[in-house]
Amino acid sequence: MENLTITQHPFWLHIELNRPAVKNALNTATLAALADALTQAATDQNIRAVLISGNDGNFAAGADITEIATKTSAQAATDPRKAHWATVRAFPKPLIAAIDGFALGGGLELALMADLIILGETAKLGLPETNLGLIPGAGGTQRLLALAGRARASRMILTGEIIDAETAHQWGIAAYLATGSALPDAVALTTKLAQRAPLALQAAKAALVAGDEATLAFTVERANFEALMDTKDKAEGIAAFREKRKPSFTGA
Repeated sequence: MENLTITQHPFWLHIELNRPAVKNALNTATLAALADALTQAATDQNIRAVLISGNDGNFAAGADITEIATKTSAQAATDPRKAHWATVRAFPKPLIAAIDGFALGGGLELALMADLIILGETAKLGLPETNLGLIPGAGGTQRLLALAGRARASRMILTGEIIDAETAHQWGIAAYLATGSALPDAVALTTKLAQRAPLALQAAKAALVAGDEATLAFTVERANFEALMDTKDKAEGIAAFREKRKPSFTGA
């Protein structure tokens, strides 16, 4: 599939995000390919778990800014990305994320949809969308809040702070902290999960997700994300990012 490298192992699948020139940024085509791969894996009895990682030293450094720059609130409301994100979250089997390098914005939101996160020593995590006059729009505010608590989630989202692997592990965002790269430990973990009872794992995942996300305000997050698309601050934030300067926000 375009922008992905997919490798079949005995009873598990490795999906590698493969857009190294842009640090594996999740454009719509990449997200669609990922959703398609997971849709196929969901009904394949030879696949019991899926590992997602990124190519060339990074997981995924956010969404594709070029796609967001001119997008309006109306377009965001009918964005096909919403269905792709829903497909990722609905994947019924264990999903593991191996994070080396940057996992920012949509990249971290993808990782937060995984059941288990393994961090490499170089991992850098953040939801810096407020730097662009936006907020996370794929569940990031809610899932980070559930994992790290209000104070830490507010710290990361309101200030745009990017945290290192050790901090993220201490805050409970990730289940494992690797020595060196995350990928070897993630491969070992996924291999282990693929040897366990598949129906039991799926039942356990369903119960965990239902219990964890039943009260989260995803619709509020998404509505606010879409509303910000038409603001002047969003246009200024993206322009400043492209021009590598500090934005001047006006609240309009």
